[in-house]
Amino acid sequence: MENSVILFDGVCNLCNGFVGFIIERDHQKVFRFSSLQSEFGQATLKAHHLPSDEFYSVILLLNGQVFQKSDAVLGIARRLPGYKWLTVFKILPRFFRDFIYELVARNRYRLFGRQDSCMLPSKELLGRFL
Repeated sequence: MENSVILFDGVCNLCNGFVGFIIERDHQKVFRFSSLQSEFGQATLKAHHLPSDEFYSVILLLNGQVFQKSDAVLGIARRLPGYKWLTVFKILPRFFRDFIYELVARNRYRLFGRQDSCMLPSKELLGRFL
């Protein structure tokens, strides 16, 4: 089984909604989650020489490999039942996919809002969060 961890901005409403979307569809419990602001998230960012104070990217850790931005989203979609078809967007050049991703990421707080602190998972989901 793959070791799949999704790192996300824990105060971002869009990111929290994305995590909820994944949890609802991930019946095989393929993914585990951690906010980028958490101790695990910060240690992971530092271990992979990524900025630990900028939270513009969802990050997919897959068997030791790091995928960011559009590659992370498409890697997640590939592993969700019914969403594998989204990988058709891999035909687009990464610079274009990432441009669109970054446009949304830069404006996500303005468009979707933010929370004062990271969400806390329910007791049922606690084991899926690092």
